[in-house]
Amino acid sequence: MEEAPDPRRWKALAVLGIAYLMVVLDVSIVNVALPSIQRDLAFAPEDLQWVVSGYALTFGGFLLLGGRMGDLLGRRRLFMIGLALFAAFSLLAGFATSDTMLIVARILQGAAAAILAPSVFSIVTVTFAEGAERNKALGILGAIAGSGAAIGVLLGGVLTEYAGWEWIFYVNAPIGAIALALVPRVVRESRADGLARSFDAGGAVVITASLMMLVYALTQANNNGWGSALTVGLLAGSGVLLAAFVAIEMRQASPLVPMGFFRKRTPTGANIIGLGLGTMVFGMFYLLSLYMQDVLGYSALEAGLGYLAVALTAILASGVAQGLVTRLGVKPVLAAGMVLLGVGLLLFTQIAVDGTYAVHLLPGFLLVGVGLGFSFVPVSIAALAGVTPREAGLASGLINTSQQIGGALGVAILTTVATTRFEGLVAGGRDPAAAATDGYSLAFWVGVGFAAASLAATLLLLRRRELETVPAGAAPVG
Repeated sequence: MEEAPDPRRWKALAVLGIAYLMVVLDVSIVNVALPSIQRDLAFAPEDLQWVVSGYALTFGGFLLLGGRMGDLLGRRRLFMIGLALFAAFSLLAGFATSDTMLIVARILQGAAAAILAPSVFSIVTVTFAEGAERNKALGILGAIAGSGAAIGVLLGGVLTEYAGWEWIFYVNAPIGAIALALVPRVVRESRADGLARSFDAGGAVVITASLMMLVYALTQANNNGWGSALTVGLLAGSGVLLAAFVAIEMRQASPLVPMGFFRKRTPTGANIIGLGLGTMVFGMFYLLSLYMQDVLGYSALEAGLGYLAVALTAILASGVAQGLVTRLGVKPVLAAGMVLLGVGLLLFTQIAVDGTYAVHLLPGFLLVGVGLGFSFVPVSIAALAGVTPREAGLASGLINTSQQIGGALGVAILTTVATTRFEGLVAGGRDPAAAATDGYSLAFWVGVGFAAASLAATLLLLRRRELETVPAGAAPVG
């Protein structure tokens, strides 16, 4: 006899969706507030990127661990812990009185998001019966993820303009408190059966530390010198920790990332592409936020409204991409997405110190919006190609981890390129606004290079045979 469906399942979805939206918003909502944060907390240009990359690194680094802990210890319990911590660390970020305090709060926020986000999808999967209802519920979460960028840039602009940048963080506290109060009433507890009662916390800590050391080395290299003992030592230390992570995973009975998974060519290729995708997208939006406000003189609200072109286009393109993937396949749609992203970044290399929205931003935003829709949908499908149903959770978590880590690295790399160029030109007597514009332009050329590399990976690494075997009902984690 089949178990009756949970009568509170749609109410549960509403609460879970609200909490998930907070996590999705917390990258895009920050972007338009960056110049205000930089002025108020006296951030050095090379340190400001940690407001974005600190969150992305711990979110990506602990995402798989958060999912496994939820399966073992109770998904509702971990969701509530993550939600409470996320709201608390959001308040801490809003109360920040120094750059260091805000960076620490953002790092902690990302770790809390990594506890919260995987449980959202796990709870939905066990709350809704397989088939049309579950697909509808997962589709609603997908729509939240897709629209989160548009909501984030607009809300970030409004709050920064009329209430102050602190409110982009404060707003999470009352929403989190309401959701937290409702969870016990509408969400049932669940655990995964048959899993080994252990999880690889050590692996998560080591890989996150390795990535943080790498990002720190890249962002400080211009000040310390690329050949300095400190820079070389940090890069070497990052490499040692990465090797230690691989060794830990190979010896663990229940590894965070089983190394054998990477024998599957298409999912491995999808994760390489996802890494490149995150690198391009996070870095691009970070620099464009600074360009619009610091060079063109836009207010936070104007910058938020400016981003709506790319955000809304991406939502529409995602719907089109789903249909095209069914008709044409994953590979050609993803390749088209990479080409569009590359051309959009190419247009951004032509930004000017006296640029206009219609000429220097809007064409690129429209191309990037379509490119995003044509990239995120098929790369998520490719990440699940050829995996067994038992591996689907790992595969969907891994692609999100790759995108978050790629985003953190992208912000660090593109910021380092732009800052190095800027400081060199200013030292030579160049006007700061013109020097900043040249720095951003050079960084966008690097972004074009990442787009080209991601296109090559799409063409060379994805196998059509494996793309025909995607597990039913699998969904990305966050």
